This record gives sequence, C-alpha cells and structure tokens, in this order.
Amino acid sequence: MAGYSVVVIGASAGGVEALAELIEQLPSDLDAAVFVTVHFPPYSVSFLPDILNRLNTLPATHPQDGEKFELGRIYIAPPDYHLHVRQDTVELNRGPKENGHRPAIDPMFRSAAKAHGPAVIGVVLTGMLDDGTSGLSAIKAEGGLALVQDPAEALFTSMPASAIANVAVDCVLPVADLAKAISTLTTHTADPPPMTSEQPKLEDEIVAEEKTAAEQGERSNAASPLTCPDCGGVLWELRDGNLLRFRCHVGHAYSLDSLIAEQADDLERALWTAVRAIEERAALSRRMESYAKEQNRPKSAEQFAKRAADAEQNVELIRQIIMRQQEMRLQGNSLSSKQVSDLEASL
Repeated sequence: MAGYSVVVIGASAGGVEALAELIEQLPSDLDAAVFVTVHFPPYSVSFLPDILNRLNTLPATHPQDGEKFELGRIYIAPPDYHLHVRQDTVELNRGPKENGHRPAIDPMFRSAAKAHGPAVIGVVLTGMLDDGTSGLSAIKAEGGLALVQDPAEALFTSMPASAIANVAVDCVLPVADLAKAISTLTTHTADPPPMTSEQPKLEDEIVAEEKTAAEQGERSNAASPLTCPDCGGVLWELRDGNLLRFRCHVGHAYSLDSLIAEQADDLERALWTAVRAIEERAALSRRMESYAKEQNRPKSAEQFAKRAADAEQNVELIRQIIMRQQEMRLQGNSLSSKQVSDLEASL
C-alpha cells in the first residue's frame, strides 16, 4: 500500500462530536483504512458505527477479530476490546487496560506504527488526560505523521495539549482542516519515507526482559517503588524521551497523568470504605449505649456514647476530605502524600 494508507484516530471526552465532524468531511473514496478508538465504558453499547454511517461518507463498523481490513473503510474499537492494527488484519483483544481504559488509544497507535511504519497518520482529538501521546510518539519514531486537533477548538483540551507538549507533531489544526489534510496526504502519489530496518521494542517486551533479569538476579533499574492500581504488582518505569510511563508485568500501563488519576480513585474508594466502617462502628456504639442504659450501667453508656461521638466526628472529617479531593480533581490537582499522611494521623 503506497503512500499514507493507514489513519489511526484517538478521542475521549467530546470525541464523538469531533470524530463525526471529521469523518463527514472525508471523501467517500479515501485511499486509506481508518481505525478509531474512542473511550467507552466496558459494558456499554456503542452506536458509533451507526452515527458515522449516517454521514454517508465511509462505511463504519466494529470489526471482528482477525478481519482483513480494506481501504476506504472505518474500523472502530468495540467497548472492552483493544484494537490492534496488523499487517493486513485487525486484532481485537481484552488485554490489560492502558491508562485505565480498554479500548485505549496508545495500543492501537503503537500497533499501527509497528506494522505500517511511515505509512501511518496518527490523529489525536479532544479528550481528558493524555492517552494517545505515547502512541503518537511511536508513530513519529517510525516515520509516520502526527496530527492534533487545535486545543483552542477541542471540547476537552488535555489530550491534544499533552500530544503537542511531548511529541514533535506535524500539524495542529481545527477538525475541518484535519479532514482536508488527511484527504490530501492519503491521495499523495509519493511513497512515505522507507521503514527503518530495526523495530523498536514495545513496552511489554521491555518489561518482560526486565522481569526476567530481576528473577535471575541481574541488575535492573527499571522497577519503581510504585504498585499497579489494577493488580497491585510492581510498576516498571519506562522513559521515551521526555515521556514517563509505567507498566506492570501483567500488562496494565499508565502515563504519569493517568497513574495519578487512578491513585486518586483508589484513595477515594479507600476513604469511602473508611466512612462505611466508622459509621458502622458509630452505629454499634450507639446500640451498646442503649443496651447499657437498659442494664442500668451509666458509666458504660457514657463510654459508648463518647466512642459513637468520636466516630461520627471522624466520619465528618473524612467526608470533608473526600469533597475537597473531588474539588481538587476538577481543578486538575489531587491530594499530596503529605496531605494523605496528615489525614491518617488525624484518624
């Protein structure tokens, strides 16, 4: 397949609208296969192929695992499945989540870069956090092109802004101009630069080698002191230029931003668990207070009442911390380790 014949598009929050606008302006005879990953909840039903098919440009579908792809068609990752682009087929799998998502954008981008190298155009649209940045870097490393939606136009700016900050992107354009650029590039008669002979190692290959080295007692500096929010395993720290990523040996992978977000979710779950446990303690203390009064044991009743009051006070404190945490996350921040330590000490 000559020229730029593979287009991979990633989007998250606000992505359906941006994607529909982009696809609507592509020619119906586009000389490229288009692959799309939009973050979906794992047990949701995706109507994205129906939405895009109403535009009457390129036929869109959720592909089957192993399906041979064709030019001029759109292949969309279904909910709870990563989409990998192979030499001439599509692979779907339920491998470990990346950046807290399945499907995730980075695995699709990386697979396309490895299989098609300089024939790939990677496109990052609106979304939160930074899924797509690492994959876009892989596309660039293999000679492909990196296009990004203008953050000023994006409904959610984090994903395009992260790509621009960390990857030498080729174009930053509004969606309408992205469609024009894709149309022009895929109809260009000249071949893209030749593919490099030495393929870069994928993240899972690097982690597997490091794990083997550690098991054999060899020196390994890649393991971090952090644990995986999904499975509790050790996270390996991976650096790609100025990008910092983490992956456990099972395969769960995180960018720095997504790891911070997952840790914040873990902390909130732990705090709500604490609220439940302490509220139960307060309720039991109140019951014991009532029972002590029935037994005419005023001192015991007083002690149980004090325990209940202390527990209720702690519950209120934790609820305030949770609310504060939620406010900070909306502002792009989270509790620091010192704030967590202070909370633990106060309890």
